Amino acid sequence: MQSTRTFSDKLFLVIKGLGMGAANKVPGISGGVVAFVAGFYEEFIYSLQKVNKTAFKLLFNGRFKSFFNYVNGRFLSLLFLGMIISYFSISKILDYFLIHYELYIWSLFFGMIVGSIYYINKDFNDWNYKTIVSLIIGISLGIGISFLDPAKENDNLFFVFFCGIISVSGMTLPGFSGSFILILLGNYVLLLVDSVNALSDTFYEIIVGDFSFLKNSERIRMLQVLIVFTIGSVVGLVTFSHMLSYILKHYKSITTASIIGFIVGSLGVVWPWKHTIYRMTDEGNLIYDSTGKKIVSNYERFIPDLNSETYLAIVYIGVGIAIVLALEWYGHKTKKINV
Repeated sequence: MQSTRTFSDKLFLVIKGLGMGAANKVPGISGGVVAFVAGFYEEFIYSLQKVNKTAFKLLFNGRFKSFFNYVNGRFLSLLFLGMIISYFSISKILDYFLIHYELYIWSLFFGMIVGSIYYINKDFNDWNYKTIVSLIIGISLGIGISFLDPAKENDNLFFVFFCGIISVSGMTLPGFSGSFILILLGNYVLLLVDSVNALSDTFYEIIVGDFSFLKNSERIRMLQVLIVFTIGSVVGLVTFSHMLSYILKHYKSITTASIIGFIVGSLGVVWPWKHTIYRMTDEGNLIYDSTGKKIVSNYERFIPDLNSETYLAIVYIGVGIAIVLALEWYGHKTKKINV
């Protein structure tokens, strides 16, 4: 799938990576949905599938250019570059807006999910009893997951490795939010906030020539957690991509129907009108993370009253739908130009 890409193609691929990275960090949003709607989901899965025995043989034999071309390296590197940039920039901006404009941001996400459902469903015509059953199962799983109670934080490295494998599913399986799964597993703050902040602080200290972190046992522990989580994510990413590649090849209609179901089920997670439930100690005190933020435990959803705030939130839902439709329009325009 390695092909010649113009500068604009490369730029938009980085931007798509930014979108995936931001989506992966927000509970209830799946980076896989971004890939699906933006039209590069299958290329993403098949490129990851190329990370196999043949790829490792090329790498270990020093044939780096052949390895890079074999795994569609230009595509993956640009995409992951966008994700990395997003992780340390756009995702922080999202954190700010989620704190100060929570209702409107969730409304925007809700609209984007609704638009995604329309986008995926509009060209899918292979409805039969198998795909309908797959759709129902996908919806049921999505709704069921959204109402589970979260576990307590666990920094055991074996469990952290498992979290890495599971959380990365959001990148490969549209509608399956890896960050929300981390909330259920109790490790969202540990793995996507505390450990990332520890890495950022470490980079800054190294740049200014301060190596005192080497004597900071808590910092070293957080870096170990992040390394193990990253390894687990890579293992999960490659493993899931091989599984999904096979499934997409042999059961594409059933898989697509299941994905639609997952995304419909995920609407319960991103429902804009909800009260945030924070984690409490046994004594009834709030628990905060290392940045001073209250740790979210779950959400209590409700039907809103009709007022100006609700009407504005509905407008943002419309904006979210429009964004997805604009991406669809851009995708069709790009295909026509390439043809």
